[in-house]
Amino acid sequence: MKNLFLPFLSILFFSVYVNAQYTPEFSTAGFYELENSGRNVHSMNVGWKLYKGKLEEEPVTLNYDDASWSSVNLPNGIEYLPEEASGGINYQGEVWYRKHFIPKDSLADKKMFLHFEAIMGKSKIWLNGTLLKTTYGGYLPIVIDITEHINLKKDNVITVWADNSDDPSYPPGKEQDLLDFTYFGGIYRDCWLITHTKTYITNANHEDIPAGGGLLVAYKNVSENSADIILNLHTNNEINKKFHGYIEYDFVSSEGKRVTKEKIPLSINSESDTTTKHTITIKKPSLWSPETPYLYNLYIKIKDENGNIIDGYRKKIGIRSIEFKGKDGFWLNGKPYNKPLIGANRHQDFAIIGNALPNSIHWRDAKKLKDVGMSVIRNAHYPQDPAFMDACDELGLFVIVNTPGWQFWNKDPKFESLVYQNIRNMIRRDRNHASIFLWEPILNETWYPDYFAKRTVEIVAEEFPYKNSYAVSDDIAKGSEHFQIQYAHPYAGDIGWGKEKKDPSKTYFTREWGDNVDTWNAHNSTSRVSRGWGEHAMLVQAKHYANPSYPFTNYEVLYSTDRQHIGGALWHSFDHQRGYHPDTFYGGIMDSFRQPKYSYYMFMAQRDAKKDTLISDSGPMLYIANEMTPFSSEDVVVFSNCDEVKLTAFKNGEVKIYQRENRKKGMSSPPIVFKNVYNFMQIKEKTRSKKADEVYLKAEGFINGKKVVTDSVFPSYRAEKIMLQLDNEGNDFIANGSDIVTVIASITDKSGTVKHLNNSVIKFEVEGEATIIGDNFKISNPQKVTWGTAPILIKSTTNPGTITIKASVLFNGSQKPTEASIEFKSVASKNKLVYQKEHLLKNLEGKNRTTPSNNKTNEELLNEINNLKKEINRQKLKDVEKQQNEFGEKSNQLPRG
Repeated sequence: MKNLFLPFLSILFFSVYVNAQYTPEFSTAGFYELENSGRNVHSMNVGWKLYKGKLEEEPVTLNYDDASWSSVNLPNGIEYLPEEASGGINYQGEVWYRKHFIPKDSLADKKMFLHFEAIMGKSKIWLNGTLLKTTYGGYLPIVIDITEHINLKKDNVITVWADNSDDPSYPPGKEQDLLDFTYFGGIYRDCWLITHTKTYITNANHEDIPAGGGLLVAYKNVSENSADIILNLHTNNEINKKFHGYIEYDFVSSEGKRVTKEKIPLSINSESDTTTKHTITIKKPSLWSPETPYLYNLYIKIKDENGNIIDGYRKKIGIRSIEFKGKDGFWLNGKPYNKPLIGANRHQDFAIIGNALPNSIHWRDAKKLKDVGMSVIRNAHYPQDPAFMDACDELGLFVIVNTPGWQFWNKDPKFESLVYQNIRNMIRRDRNHASIFLWEPILNETWYPDYFAKRTVEIVAEEFPYKNSYAVSDDIAKGSEHFQIQYAHPYAGDIGWGKEKKDPSKTYFTREWGDNVDTWNAHNSTSRVSRGWGEHAMLVQAKHYANPSYPFTNYEVLYSTDRQHIGGALWHSFDHQRGYHPDTFYGGIMDSFRQPKYSYYMFMAQRDAKKDTLISDSGPMLYIANEMTPFSSEDVVVFSNCDEVKLTAFKNGEVKIYQRENRKKGMSSPPIVFKNVYNFMQIKEKTRSKKADEVYLKAEGFINGKKVVTDSVFPSYRAEKIMLQLDNEGNDFIANGSDIVTVIASITDKSGTVKHLNNSVIKFEVEGEATIIGDNFKISNPQKVTWGTAPILIKSTTNPGTITIKASVLFNGSQKPTEASIEFKSVASKNKLVYQKEHLLKNLEGKNRTTPSNNKTNEELLNEINNLKKEINRQKLKDVEKQQNEFGEKSNQLPRG
């Protein structure tokens, strides 16, 4: 039986139990908690109250009555939306959150910070009625000192007001109706309470010191023989006497062996701060790269004169050096990197939940992209969740980190100032990640002033004044001469079309490749294919990304360039929602639930066939892109990275053999097409003559003459049962009230072959410590089968326990497919959860109260307003189209001789 879900964890049919295989570790507020260090991290995600709409009175006091508000946990995106959520259907406006908590008496004399990883749009934050912070943004941390405003052993209330309405005064600034992604909203990332002594390591995003605050790690003289590690640590002493002690740096290998341990004297005056700079040399370091993403554990402890720990935490660091040498290309760890860096852009949204992804989904996204052999991700078009950065460190994915912005410039100095602050904050947040490849401090596809570009390069240098830090800009943008790395399309002789005349001092990378729209209004494209459109459409997309018939950037071209052009990022990794178009962007190699399309396997075929020991999937692969339906092509396409592929066809049992070319340039494994292999009429003949077992396609992959992988396909017959699969990448399901896992139901025949051509509707039931997301609004349950499958999202409660998911066909009957069930467990969270039980979810999350609005009761008036708005947008979109053309594939096109 062919397994449709190659990247997924496969399970058996009917009632089964699923075990976890590997659970990643996520940082909290930028560090890992260290036991007995005096520093504690508490999750504030559980037990918030939510009101969706405008209120006449600010609900900020302790005794405000919020009993009628919805109960939600963070991350929270305000609402649940259908899988097709483009075209401005998401809520834009005000929301209010409130959270009650009672701090323990043990926190007396402690320093306390509230750390929001992000809140979308404008926001205000109160504690016990006192306004502590007003912010403008949506993608970077908000860190608040709440020490003087908290009441120990008493009820406290945090109130958050947020507004994701269009506002040109802060970046990105673009109206959502003219935007190629969707803002969504809410407190959509984690919230932490950090407590420690009043002599402590600071937080870089809170201190606002260029190249300062917290810990800054940099590297020099990196080689396989040794590496110098620069450690700058900013500490604060808020007690009324001078502190004498020392900093202890303890480097430990990933295998748990101590590498080196050093002590540095530390003295801080009363009510003062200091930065201590120190360099440690490590001999024979294990160097970080996409192929070997080795991470050390660095334990940082502040100790007093008697050796008592005052503060401390653990960081994960990867030792590496990166250099861009113009015509000599990209160098990693002192050596030329002798293959293109191929990757993809990534928006952070997911089906139904929008941007409010738990850490586990961020990690699974990174793993799925690493599984196909990608080596670089561009965070389009904003800094993404810290958990995604952690995953890229661990899995071996370089990351381009972007400041928020998309085709918009506001001449108001306030807007410009906020862009500069965003650049500083994103560098301060992410500067210690091994995965950092490039900083993109400019605004995407924007005609900003020349001086702005120069200033962004200066800010990058101010915030990280060491090696291994580079900024990037479009080559045609104003001020691009200030950037050593530039975005451009490649020139590759007869098959390329891009930048032929290059500056020998610059290095080039393609920020977006693969798209092929007819116009920027219609958006029809051979690259934009919904998984539900089936086999032929998905094959067109896969071949398009590999080597289409038009001479634009594709896999073949990117593997045919010289060293000066170092690679490119596909647009886009996953299907995602847009504000300015009614259709979901379908150009992903997976859909918005992360179900793979054929292009996923085409990408996978380009990875190295050598098996490695990484967490991600690796080694030989083989995939037959033909489902043997009545409408399947007679030509059979196979994706494989093997030297030789043998295809055995049921038609006369013939064997066809493909020998891989020894290609000097171009993609390593082009799609393999076996001509005139499949014919539905022969299936009919075989099955009617009781020889159905002879009907199949079987591919075998060989490397150095040895068979290493096989794949088989069988036609699907009568729909007889449901099969359930858990897409968890082998991870634990965490009982923290926020974790989410995808369950996939497939309609299959009696042998378990997926029935792709089936329009059943499946209803789901859950028993135990979990809920179905979107269940209350029929957003996801029942779910219609599309191309053989129907996915749903399951959210954990705060109690560990057994969960059973049941799936059956809606309007069941004697001849309908039989139901299935899957059983798995959630495990206790390692984070300390702070909440009051009376504020746990009493109603289904997502049933948010909305204030009545008189101007929306008249349907005719609403339609008239929407039609007028569409016409206005059609005019405005002409400017969007102009800028996308200017910065897109045609911007660098040169005359062909």
